[in-house]
Amino acid sequence: MIEIFSKLQTYFSYSFVQYALITGVLIAFCSSLLGVNLVLKRFSYIGDGLSHVAFGALSIATILKLTNTMFIVMPVTVVLAVVILCARENSKIKGDAAIAMLSVGALAVGYLLRNIFAPPANLSGDVCSTLFGSTLILTLSKGEVILSIILSVCVILFYVLFYNKIFAVTFDQTFSSASGINVKVYNILMAVFVAVIIVLAMNLVGSLLISALIIFPAVSAMLLFKSFKSVTIFAAIFSVICAAAGIVTGILAGTPVGPTIVAVDIVGFSVCKIVSLIKMKL
Repeated sequence: MIEIFSKLQTYFSYSFVQYALITGVLIAFCSSLLGVNLVLKRFSYIGDGLSHVAFGALSIATILKLTNTMFIVMPVTVVLAVVILCARENSKIKGDAAIAMLSVGALAVGYLLRNIFAPPANLSGDVCSTLFGSTLILTLSKGEVILSIILSVCVILFYVLFYNKIFAVTFDQTFSSASGINVKVYNILMAVFVAVIIVLAMNLVGSLLISALIIFPAVSAMLLFKSFKSVTIFAAIFSVICAAAGIVTGILAGTPVGPTIVAVDIVGFSVCKIVSLIKMKL
């Protein structure tokens, strides 16, 4: 035990580990806030769809050999998030169909473009790192960390300042609209912030595992609590603890950070499920 604490102390003296922990915790916290709303609106799969869109955009940025891929990945993902939202309300193309089409299409086209135009020495390894997460979170620059902090703070401020209106729009859009709330604007803002967090989370857990950050904390909280406020608070705490534990475990064990965080989320969900079953029997 003393050896583990000594090793942790040594690791946390390095700036790249500090950057990873700060960024990872912030991304997990924001993901849990937005995840509660998405799960309640039965639209949690948007995380998976947009992450694949981000992968396609990242492939294009890689082919163009851009030094900062964020200039392409962020705008494309945000625009597509709004398009998916509009498609959800369209009578011909529903939201789930739009997500499925964009998800599969972007994933396939992204890999195809990398294969044709920018074949690196280890294409499968490069793609695997992008899809499932690797050690990218441990290679963040100071500028990337600052950008992540700024964007995360924007998401948190939006959620805190407009909490009551977000609550109303989540549960009853018709009543919210009748009450004078511009439902469409809030839905678009929610889609934009979801897209922002998904792009940031790509370095943390990879494109294919981003949905875990959105779904597991929210569903785990709903197993134990009934009120919206309680679910939101517990989901945030759950997500932050799992993210921090996953990052630390990944560093100590030498495992990929993304899958390790998701594995910790699964353990946390299992514990919440057991506790909920015990509560039902009492």
